[in-house]
Amino acid sequence: MFENMNTVIECPKCQQPLPDELFNRSGMVNCPSCERPVRVLAFPALFAKVAQGSAGETLFSDDEAGCFYHPQKRAVVHCQNCGRFLCALCDIELNGQHLCTACLESGKKKGKLNTLENHRILYDSIALSLTTYPLLFVYLSLICAPIALFVAIRYWKAPSSIVRKGKIRFILAIVLAILELLGWAALFFAIFTYIPFDKKL
Repeated sequence: MFENMNTVIECPKCQQPLPDELFNRSGMVNCPSCERPVRVLAFPALFAKVAQGSAGETLFSDDEAGCFYHPQKRAVVHCQNCGRFLCALCDIELNGQHLCTACLESGKKKGKLNTLENHRILYDSIALSLTTYPLLFVYLSLICAPIALFVAIRYWKAPSSIVRKGKIRFILAIVLAILELLGWAALFFAIFTYIPFDKKL
């Protein structure tokens, strides 16, 4: 019922399968067949047991319902979105719902399936952009730095990219926003402190 996928790792010279004992060693090891030095670094998923998928049952009589996509296979369930009959091979279960591939694809494109994440707002990128882009136009940083500071603090716990980057972008945005605000404060302080307004010409 379960099969291991580790037979796909072969020696690059003799094309013989390498045994599991040679994987993830600290140094080079010799291939048991050709004695060539090899090193295999494999992810843990390679050793995970994979359940054998169902191929679907063949229809035996004309009074049984057939799959919409595979008419020769017996239908086991219907799509809860469009009503098409599905065999065990085509049935996709998502949060207790049985869907066909077409409904899953259209639901993803149209955003109808709430459990699938179609997009994500990257607040860390917004905060960093609000502090770096206005530096091209210096006067915009007076407006964008407080906004960036607000976004970085307000959405600190919001999920970032699916590929985890950490909080470095938020930290960088906060530091840049504070530096920009301090720069503007120093400029205004210098203007109002050192320029006499009551001097007569």
